[in-house]
Amino acid sequence: MKPIQEIILEFQNAIPGLELISNSFDMKEFGSDYTEDLYFPPAIVCFPRSAEEISILIKICNRHSFPVYTRGAGTGLSGACLPVRNGLVLSTKKLNKILDIDTKNLTVTVESGVVNAVIKEAVEAHGLYYPPDPASQGSCSIGGNLAHGAGGPRAVKYGITRDYVLNLEVVLPTGDVIWTGANTLKNSTGFSLTHLMIGSEGMLGIITKAVLKLIPKPTQELLLLAAFTNLEDCASAVNAVLLSRFKPCAIELMEKSGIEISMKATQTPFPTHESAEAYLLFAFDGFDGEDLFEQAEGIYEILDGFNAIEILPSPNADVAAQWWKVRRSIGETVKQISPYKEEDTVVPRSEMPLLLRKVKEIGARYGFQSVCYGHAGDGNLHVNILKNNLTDEQWNIEIPKAITEIFEHCKQVGGTISGEHGIGLVQKDYLPIVFGETHFNLMHGIKNTFDPNHILNPGKWLD
Repeated sequence: MKPIQEIILEFQNAIPGLELISNSFDMKEFGSDYTEDLYFPPAIVCFPRSAEEISILIKICNRHSFPVYTRGAGTGLSGACLPVRNGLVLSTKKLNKILDIDTKNLTVTVESGVVNAVIKEAVEAHGLYYPPDPASQGSCSIGGNLAHGAGGPRAVKYGITRDYVLNLEVVLPTGDVIWTGANTLKNSTGFSLTHLMIGSEGMLGIITKAVLKLIPKPTQELLLLAAFTNLEDCASAVNAVLLSRFKPCAIELMEKSGIEISMKATQTPFPTHESAEAYLLFAFDGFDGEDLFEQAEGIYEILDGFNAIEILPSPNADVAAQWWKVRRSIGETVKQISPYKEEDTVVPRSEMPLLLRKVKEIGARYGFQSVCYGHAGDGNLHVNILKNNLTDEQWNIEIPKAITEIFEHCKQVGGTISGEHGIGLVQKDYLPIVFGETHFNLMHGIKNTFDPNHILNPGKWLD
């Protein structure tokens, strides 16, 4: 491989004014993300300002077989952007423009470094709405959302990131710049390169722009909080609500311990019940406040049938914001009390109660504490496994066995090992649970077609 300083000089000669850093101290933040306590030092970090600059950088890297790791906001939970082979970290931080809000066709065109919440705020000024809302929406970039196929609480009604993408501008490892689709609601022209890029974790190309679909912004929202004495009743109530005529836009499950940790860390009030072990947070949205109250009232009887011990509506927008803050902060605050592994399990919705029971049973056998929460309306359960007083040997040898058992159960009931966080680095060893040789051969074939020199995100699950 060509010496790093020579590659840096080649970058600088090819792109005058390119911002880059190569000092180990300055690059430190680019060697980690939100995944556990992993750290891998980059060789170089660059901040290109356009697809054209990225194209130039990629051509140089491809010529020298120099690894490239695309990084958005660094909020990932699977280690997908980490530079495990000491290559170039290509930051999309400067690709931060909203290029067009088309109110006639209900689309927004953005660069890949724009933060999810910034897109929401910009389109809401026009009465429009971009629904996908990951927990890190205030900091995560749309490029990272696309790379992982991100979801969020409102997926139960509105779908996930994938459902709102019409077209993508992508820089390929050859340096070619292409648009993958069309700015239309329908497109049956050839293979869907757009959807192939979504969830590809930076292994096939570098997303630089996206054309996203919008909908009219709902003007009203109402939350309903239900407390339960046990996790299984809590989880079982979800399917009953979804089988009814009432249609919440979000159904979030939260274990008592997660609520308590988040409340304490964020200093945010939340109406806990002394007998409750788990909670469901329902959100209803629309354009008619009376209709939302009728829907919320309509599920009272359903929840009573599953032994809900307390059901509270949000009295105002400020309280609703507090409830959402506690829910969205669970993952971030849990890791403040202990090293942890976050598993992004997903099963058919009706299997959620059994999955919860299985997680707790496996935890009892292996001696670990778990904090469970997630998008119950989608069957997507986040399982945070805390190290606490476990020895390093238990953490590194026994816990992976426990995780394997959890994932094998998910596969057995028709689910899989990641619903929205991706595979990246930390889940790569578990992929054979859900994929066979034929799957891997097909995916390697796709990788070799796009990236024959394997410069994009090497060292991850598709090596």
